Amino acid sequence: METTVQNAPVLPRLNELAPAFDAPTTHGRKKLEDYRGKWLVLFSHPADFTPVCTTEFIAFAKRHADFQAINCELLGLSIDSHYSHIAWERNIKEKFGVEIGFPIIADLSMQVAKAYGMIQPGASDTSAVRATFIIDPEGILRAMVYYPMSNGRSVAEVLRLHQSLSRKDARAAA
Repeated sequence: METTVQNAPVLPRLNELAPAFDAPTTHGRKKLEDYRGKWLVLFSHPADFTPVCTTEFIAFAKRHADFQAINCELLGLSIDSHYSHIAWERNIKEKFGVEIGFPIIADLSMQVAKAYGMIQPGASDTSAVRATFIIDPEGILRAMVYYPMSNGRSVAEVLRLHQSLSRKDARAAA
């Protein structure tokens, strides 16, 4: 007997092209192709101004230079507005003395979140779960990790995963 699934969303798959996007961010419009030649960590969070999201963004901001040193850019995303992101960044700087130096996608249409499978059944219809995607310099999705909305991720682990993937590629090219 065959099993069928109806109305199942098409999710991105490892080792295939990452879904293209063209979206407004806190640093102007960004497209996936803007990151060609660099690694990209695209990560989502459920909502601005929440405790777990704030601690994660502070952790990513504190390690931003470490990612950049190994040819990797950071790009955040939530379904909050551009204005909410800007106010949240200012709040983080005022309260914690940390500047968010990477862009955050304002995905009010949820187009990017849906393309990357960030909207998960049973979690929320209007918030992205915590998801992390590592995309290589050719635009290939190399890793993806989903977390429940209630739990934060380890930025050190994201950095370690990226380093592992890039080292493997460097060894294969040598």
